[in-house]
Amino acid sequence: MTIFPGRRRAALALALSGVLALTATACGDDGSGGAGGEGAEGSGKGKITFWDNNGGVRTDVWKEIIADFEKANPDIDVEYVGVASKEVQSKYDTAIQGGALPDVGGVGAAMLAGIAAQGALEPLDERIRKSELLGKLNKGMVESVRAAGGQDKLFTVPTSASNGVLYYRTDLFKAAGLDEPTTWTKFYAAADKLTAKDKNRFGYTIRGGAGSIAQALDAMYGQSGITDFWEGDKTTVNDPKNVAALEKYVGLFKKNTPAADVNNDFTKMVAQWDSGEIGMLNHNLGSYQDHVKALGTDKFRGIPNPTLDDGTRVMVSNPVDGLGLFSSSKNKAAAWKFIEFAASHASNSKWNRSAGAIPANVEAARDPWLQEAEPTKLAAEVLFSGKATIVQLPYYLPDWNTISKADNEANFQKVLLGTMSAKDFADSLAEQLNEAQAEWKAQRK
Repeated sequence: MTIFPGRRRAALALALSGVLALTATACGDDGSGGAGGEGAEGSGKGKITFWDNNGGVRTDVWKEIIADFEKANPDIDVEYVGVASKEVQSKYDTAIQGGALPDVGGVGAAMLAGIAAQGALEPLDERIRKSELLGKLNKGMVESVRAAGGQDKLFTVPTSASNGVLYYRTDLFKAAGLDEPTTWTKFYAAADKLTAKDKNRFGYTIRGGAGSIAQALDAMYGQSGITDFWEGDKTTVNDPKNVAALEKYVGLFKKNTPAADVNNDFTKMVAQWDSGEIGMLNHNLGSYQDHVKALGTDKFRGIPNPTLDDGTRVMVSNPVDGLGLFSSSKNKAAAWKFIEFAASHASNSKWNRSAGAIPANVEAARDPWLQEAEPTKLAAEVLFSGKATIVQLPYYLPDWNTISKADNEANFQKVLLGTMSAKDFADSLAEQLNEAQAEWKAQRK
């Protein structure tokens, strides 16, 4: 059954009311509460199931961490289930309705509020207070996931952060005599100069398929210089400056990009850039190791997204990834042991080194590899040194993930193809966001 935005928000509001009621009245585990039924602490031994929210891409490193965990905890068996990132939201929604959630799962901040509002995630504040993780998690990431949950509770243990990166081919830039694309002016000039359609060479590859909205927002706010997502209770998404920025950005399509980009998700976009002669790619830190494998380290660089000509840097927030403990788990003690292990210094360092992301564990963030992976080092400097203004996206809205993906990715493709104007797209997106914000505020009164 298709759940339309307004109906879905109403369902989430009802679920949230139920969660609050359970919190106030529950006095024991009768197996009737929460999404799929309240679970139990269990023996701390036996089998648990873990869902990886980026299955296929991070499977190998997770299997290494699981092997390490099982060696240290021989009485616990972890069943790994890899779920592709573009499918994980619907998989969780289906499992919540069907009562078939895992014990532990990867939950990014962008989908956190919607899952938490349905009572599916265990609050972790008290567990953290009693854990060796106390004081060892990046405070900014902790507050980010707390805010994203929308209930002033910690529903995930943060594991990593990322932000937008502009990857560019240093060999192609050198051959063309181009400056590093550190500003938007230099970025557009390079996109033009590196394009030679008759030779199948393009200056840029644009994300037109799954995941396109967040990348488009980064380009919009980065060029407009607008520093807040909200002005009062109205979003700035459709501010004329953002609309003009979007028009310029989508103007790259087919002019400086391959026509096939209209269907690009991140895997297609990354593979295309790694194997072809395309000058630039916007993604995040997660694809750094893919580029190293394909190109080595001497043919590309990954730098923070461009600034305005005066050096002003505005970026949208990237969702902090984390691990959630599901309320329906019948073995929460064992599941929590796994979360603690995965978020510990060694495991968190191993995972983030593989992904090229910024570790949430403060000890892992001091490991030498972070200085050796240039894009991660530069991203961390921008993220934590105050060199950028970060526009905080409203991950706390239960419908954010639906609005920013299912409800608008098809419309963004229409903009690329010229069948919908940038203004109409931005106005439609703004209308949905304003409604979601109003309903969220009403629920909290």
